[in-house]
Amino acid sequence: MTMSPAPPAAHAPRPSGQQAQPDPQAAGPPAVPQRTGRLRTFVRGRWLKTIPGRIRAHVVLCLAALVALLAVLTVALGNARDSVETIGHDAGPQVVATGTLYFALSDMDAQVSNVLLIGREHGLGIGYDESLRLYEKRRAEADAAAVQAAQLAGRDPALRRTVQEVLDGLGKYERLVGQAMQIDAQSNHAPGQTPAQVLNAYRQATDLMKLQLLPKAYNITLDTGATVRQSYETKRSAVLTGRTWVAVTGVIVLLLLIATQLYLVRTFRRVLNPALVLATLATVVLTAVGAGLLTAHAGHIRTAKQDGFDSILQLSRARAISHSAFADESRYLLDPGRADTYEQTYLDKSLSVIYPDLGDKPVNLENYYAGLEQKAGAYRPGSGTAPFLGFFGDEARTAGGGREGDALAKTLAAYRTVQRNDARMRQLASAGNRAAAVDLRMGRTSNAIRDFDAYDAALSSLTAVHQDAFDKAIEDADGGLRGWNAVPPVAVAVIAALILAGVRPRLAEFR
Repeated sequence: MTMSPAPPAAHAPRPSGQQAQPDPQAAGPPAVPQRTGRLRTFVRGRWLKTIPGRIRAHVVLCLAALVALLAVLTVALGNARDSVETIGHDAGPQVVATGTLYFALSDMDAQVSNVLLIGREHGLGIGYDESLRLYEKRRAEADAAAVQAAQLAGRDPALRRTVQEVLDGLGKYERLVGQAMQIDAQSNHAPGQTPAQVLNAYRQATDLMKLQLLPKAYNITLDTGATVRQSYETKRSAVLTGRTWVAVTGVIVLLLLIATQLYLVRTFRRVLNPALVLATLATVVLTAVGAGLLTAHAGHIRTAKQDGFDSILQLSRARAISHSAFADESRYLLDPGRADTYEQTYLDKSLSVIYPDLGDKPVNLENYYAGLEQKAGAYRPGSGTAPFLGFFGDEARTAGGGREGDALAKTLAAYRTVQRNDARMRQLASAGNRAAAVDLRMGRTSNAIRDFDAYDAALSSLTAVHQDAFDKAIEDADGGLRGWNAVPPVAVAVIAALILAGVRPRLAEFR
């Protein structure tokens, strides 16, 4: 009897509370984490084969370029602020103030020579008391200018040493002047008849001033001025370079936005994306306005430096040297033993102010007077050329018409009057009439002092023209930068928001 196979055994019931154990064979391979899969997809670049991936790639590139534009604008605007701070508010005005140092020192010595020249006639010239008042005023100005120079010196050991030497020398000069004035008061001499002991004491003081203090003061202004000019060139170059980078970066952002726009138009076969159009226009405005602002700023700084700072510094030197030359007239009469030396010194200083073309003629005072009348008298402001060199020669070649031209013409005319008075004074002294020469120089029989004051006032008015140009350029530069701390980041944030708003509906179609 054949037996049939037994039916499969039934599964025994599980005790209550016991969970089913998974079947290892039926479970299959373990699932790969979703995050690992996305990373592998990103690394292999397969996401770029999808439309959403390409859209996101466009967005990332546009945003990265926007961040680069923001960084370039921030750096360029920072350089612009540094340049206006240096030229307009910090080192520039301080350097101009140091130019006062040379003037104050030279005028101090001029007042001393006037006091010693007039002797017991205290009312001669501007008067004994007024000369002492001006002496004290110039000393205070010299101290203040030296402080400015010390601040500018910073960590420059050579410049700080020079400033300290000027301060130390100034103290020694004041002691020598005090001795000379004390001996002078005791001698009670007539004008122009200064005793030998007074001259010996004054020679020590004026030699210290001419050979040590004035050259060092002049070098301080030259050195600090050169530092400002170097800083100006560096900063202005950085601003112009920043402008180039702003333009280049802005163009890159525009190209990426246009590429994104074209891709969306071609892919979705729709009209232009309004948000991306606005982002593109905003980028054009930001780039154009930013580059234009930097261009205008560079122009303002150039005007402040060339028409303002350079001219002010140059004219301040002309004024200081003119006062020193005017004092050489007093020294010429005060110390006959050194008359030839003071005459040559006067000529050298006059040539630095205006150096007329003398041709083949010897360079002496007689030919200088004639050349000055011929060359400076023929000059017309605004011509762009000048038949003479010197401080006023540089000014004449750049001067235009209007207020600047009128101020320069008045200054040149007043300077020629001062030189005519000098020629008359030296003719009297050379003829042996020293008393008449002293009377002419001190204004008793002439307008020599008033004429020089008129020249000084005209020169100050000319300087004021350039000071106004400097102030206007700095004001324009400051005004142009006002508010630009916030404009770039806000504009970039708006553009980025427009980009995201423009692509979001397209990405939403794939969810």
